[in-house]
Amino acid sequence: MAFLNQIAADFATFAWSEWLVALLLGSGAFFLICSRFTPFRYIPHAFSVLRGKHQSKSDVGEVSSYKALAASLSGTIGLGNIAGVAVAIQIGGPGAIFWMWATAIFGIATKFFTCSLSVLFREVNAQGEVKAGPMYVIKNGLPSFMFPLATFFSLFGMIGCLSALQPNQMVQITKDLFFSDIENFQYFAAVFLMIVTALVILGGLTRIAEISAFLVPLMSGIYFLSVLVAVSINYDQFLPSLGLIFSEAFNSNTAVSGGLLGGVIITGVRRGAFSNEAGIGTEAMIHGAAKTSHPVKQGLVAMIGPIFDTLIMCTLTALLILTTGVWESSSSEGVTLTAEAFNSTLGIFGSIVLFLSVLCFGSSTIFTQAHYGSVCARYLFGDSAVSYYRYLVILATGVFSVVSIEFALNIIDGAFAMMAIPTLVSAIWLAPKVLKKSQEYFSTIKN
Repeated sequence: MAFLNQIAADFATFAWSEWLVALLLGSGAFFLICSRFTPFRYIPHAFSVLRGKHQSKSDVGEVSSYKALAASLSGTIGLGNIAGVAVAIQIGGPGAIFWMWATAIFGIATKFFTCSLSVLFREVNAQGEVKAGPMYVIKNGLPSFMFPLATFFSLFGMIGCLSALQPNQMVQITKDLFFSDIENFQYFAAVFLMIVTALVILGGLTRIAEISAFLVPLMSGIYFLSVLVAVSINYDQFLPSLGLIFSEAFNSNTAVSGGLLGGVIITGVRRGAFSNEAGIGTEAMIHGAAKTSHPVKQGLVAMIGPIFDTLIMCTLTALLILTTGVWESSSSEGVTLTAEAFNSTLGIFGSIVLFLSVLCFGSSTIFTQAHYGSVCARYLFGDSAVSYYRYLVILATGVFSVVSIEFALNIIDGAFAMMAIPTLVSAIWLAPKVLKKSQEYFSTIKN
């Protein structure tokens, strides 16, 4: 196992080098500048579309805009906000949170472009079934010599959407809180998770979207309020902790990540991308299937994701960990560090809230990612491959429940990095088409 751990670590380190950080942040900056910050100006309108105020009978797709966003958020709001933030602080120090914010701000524009393109170039058959995602953007929007990028995305998409971190951390928090004395508990938990996963993902996108539409708002609200209370208890540490995020973001002398500023930036961007998935391409697969009459409408809805996910939820978790001081005093990792921060302020109530949040967020992410991976499998091998891939997800859920957190993170991080390349290359190439559609749509709503 040590050999496999080293291979995964080397691959993730290679994938998340300076060139990928430059691609993610640079493309986000490009989208912001070439759109003249238009997506930001229409955030209120995006919420209006989300509430269904601009629906029409001509809308085509499989799920509503709200359910598409809920399902997308169920794949991002979760362990990335709870365990991922803890990992970011442990590896990159408090300054890594600043670079998570930067990734989210650029990610708003990135999601607007990638998800608008996903609707624009999706395929809809006679039965109303939708095929969407970066692979279809490449297939239907780029020259034929670029088609290998679609295959490249789909291959790594099948790996990246196996949701390695979620079952791993769900089992870890359950064992740490309730079953620490039971030998080999992780194997029993792995079997249980495999059964639950099978019951949901075999029902397809509609069932996943319905469950996500219920779970995500409920648990997000509970988690949000609980963290808010916990941070309020340590209110005297709020401003110092916030200041620490800014001061450490550019301070290589005190950087945890090997004393290198580049390490802090890479850690923040890496965890930010894992948190909100902007530019990775996963979100484009679910938003591309939304019921909408215009690509820009769903692009606007999609860009709400990083606001909720990283700028709000990740920030709260970071402040919880920093204000309690557990990041300096504890040797725990991942979700256990967040649990200690909760327990130090809210006691057993905080542990229960975190436990329920991890279970709900983790399971909903597994369900949504399973849909993403099945879309990739369908593109590569046809419709018959979908059921086989879902069985692979069920098996992987069990396997990743019992491996180390480092191995789980490295597998997903490496695959996500590879997925970002075709997603961003195609989005930059086709950005003029989004700008043209945006001008068309915004002039219509002004009139």
